[in-house]
Amino acid sequence: MNEDKKAEMLDSMEKPFHIQCSPEDVGRYCILPGDPGRVPAIAELLDNAKQIAHNREFNLFTGYLLGEKVTACSTGIGGPSAAIAMEELRRCGADTFIRTGTCGGIDLGVKSGDIVVATGAVRFEHTSLEYAPIEFPAVADLDVANALVQAAKSLKIPVHSGVVQSKDSFYGQHSPKASPVYYELLNKWESWKRLGVKASEMEAAALFVVAAALGVRCGACFHVIWNQERELAGLHEEPDHSTMNSVKAAVEAMKLLIAQDR
Repeated sequence: MNEDKKAEMLDSMEKPFHIQCSPEDVGRYCILPGDPGRVPAIAELLDNAKQIAHNREFNLFTGYLLGEKVTACSTGIGGPSAAIAMEELRRCGADTFIRTGTCGGIDLGVKSGDIVVATGAVRFEHTSLEYAPIEFPAVADLDVANALVQAAKSLKIPVHSGVVQSKDSFYGQHSPKASPVYYELLNKWESWKRLGVKASEMEAAALFVVAAALGVRCGACFHVIWNQERELAGLHEEPDHSTMNSVKAAVEAMKLLIAQDR
């Protein structure tokens, strides 16, 4: 089957191939965690939420905030599956996305348990290259980013805003010396530190660029699990694996956006 035939087949399907839901199941507003197990926790913060579908890494619930339909859909790990989720949710009518996830701190001021709101992302990944040339920046929608900062402050959660690094390899960050291209990984990491990059994660750059290509808006907030640079600097750092603050900030930010849109 040639590529044109494949495209026609996918476009003609009643439900998108991966997320397996219909346009009437999806809200205009979408919250995108990575972990399928985190979706029920988001659903608990919505009104009258129910599960719509669960296929592969895509666990999807839809409920309401301020009377508006809101969908929470997990994306798995990394840019490729996150891009699939955004593409298919867009086909179902969604136009506003908030990524809520986890990250590792880079800047010494970023501590475990804090939240980082991404204003932009280093495109140290490859998904975005299939949507825009490398010269095009991966930036968050300003309204969404501002809503996330405002939401975190209203919840009294320590929040940082700035550029994050998006990568494809988790262990490229955590065990760079084991890689045959260790020299590149270590040198790039030093660049991120000198440039004031706040944290490292795996989806923001892809989502920001895909959002630009699709003409939708997207922002992202991340719970800081740990900051390896603080530990290396001899600063106190205990891992924090709870993600509810990031989830709560995403939900509160979505309420702000709904109110502003009205």
